[in-house]
Amino acid sequence: MRIAILKERAAGETRVAATPETVKKFIGLGATLAVEQGAGESASISDSAYADAGASLGSAADVVKDADIVLGVQAPDVMTLSGAKPGAWVAALFDPFGQKERVEAYAKAGFEALSMEFMPRITRAQSMDVLSSQSNLAGYKAVLAAANEYGRAFPMMMTAAGTVQAARVFIMGVGVAGLQAIATAKRLGAQVSATDVRSATREQIQSLGAKPIFVESVAGIEGEGSGGYATEMSEEYQKAQAELVSGHIAKQDIVITTALIPGRAAPRLISDEQIATMKPGSVIFDLAVAQGGNVEGSVPDQVVEKHGVKIMGFSNTPAHLAADTSALFARNHFNFLSAFWDKEQGRPVLDEEIGNAVRLTKGGEIVNERLKG
Repeated sequence: MRIAILKERAAGETRVAATPETVKKFIGLGATLAVEQGAGESASISDSAYADAGASLGSAADVVKDADIVLGVQAPDVMTLSGAKPGAWVAALFDPFGQKERVEAYAKAGFEALSMEFMPRITRAQSMDVLSSQSNLAGYKAVLAAANEYGRAFPMMMTAAGTVQAARVFIMGVGVAGLQAIATAKRLGAQVSATDVRSATREQIQSLGAKPIFVESVAGIEGEGSGGYATEMSEEYQKAQAELVSGHIAKQDIVITTALIPGRAAPRLISDEQIATMKPGSVIFDLAVAQGGNVEGSVPDQVVEKHGVKIMGFSNTPAHLAADTSALFARNHFNFLSAFWDKEQGRPVLDEEIGNAVRLTKGGEIVNERLKG
């Protein structure tokens, strides 16, 4: 069983799909690991570290040749996989809804595409969930980036010259990223509040010491979709939410938005009119900017100033913490494949529940039900 690790080629991608730690673990299962030279450089992992762990190193063509499985962060172009075994597995982020042509190309080439972002949110798959592991660190980084852009201190400081008031931070969207953003802002000493369309998150917000901001007048709307994801709300709820948020945003120093709906453009949470109510010098970090943005006027990898408010967001936030996000992503890969490792066959054999959820292509066809129709 030959597992290949390629250097990431997507613009701005600094992560790598395997670390020396996971290389050793895969070898312990009986696999042979091949890593492209320079694959880990941007994540602070040297070629010698991979070699010491037992991997062979070479060019992309050398590494992929006769590979049974290719692990990636972002799915490589099919051309890069020339030489891999027919029907080889490729496990990576595929952005299946946004990159349908790539999925079709994988089907045509005969590869079995395994979309790590389609990992079901069930208990036994938690350790395999790359979206959660990467979102966790993304929420942390969003707070640090916003704090760096904000021209004032976060905590309250009482000095002989007077008192510096604590920054007011508002988190919109309390998924994995939002919860970590709350925790990070609290650790930095800010006054933190948060909101979400899912009423069940109220207790989570309070458990982290933040103030929950929820619509109380519209009953019976939970906002909970399948797999724990948020769903789109009714017009009635959206109107009530907008009114509540508008009044709250005007008092905030930093706002961090994290709302995403799988397979759709990011929902608009903050309008230009709402931005205009904020204090000059305030900062908004849009974690969903790469998916269309939660904030009107946000631009990936740029700081845009509107009405005296700075609006920012990274196109690939996890890539700004490459060493740690790579370590977690690599463990997700190992946890995924090792959970199904068949010792007799010397390879992983996926079950139906998880296999059918993540498998996009097989036998020259697109087989995932979420992509059909």
